[in-house]
Amino acid sequence: MTKTLVANITDIAPGTTKQVAFEDEDILLCNVGGTVYAINDVCTHDGGNLDQGELDGCEIECPRHGARFDVRTGEVKALPAVIPVAIYRVVREGDDLFLEV
Repeated sequence: MTKTLVANITDIAPGTTKQVAFEDEDILLCNVGGTVYAINDVCTHDGGNLDQGELDGCEIECPRHGARFDVRTGEVKALPAVIPVAIYRVVREGDDLFLEV
């Protein structure tokens, strides 16, 4: 497995998100109570960016049409989306955050 450094935990306060570039994709890091999750930053409903949406607990809401996704699993939590978003494994080493593929 390969790890790529993408951020520092101090860059993402609990309850906030940060968009990062990873392998030619926009990834959204989401800090839920001190644990950081990573999802693809594109809504599967219409391709809008999720980084403009609101993180509410463990769910991110697309600002365009209100689709909601669980940032821990990528699972759809509210229509109009029906396809989950891709998730990525986050590895924390000290304050550094890596994505692992």
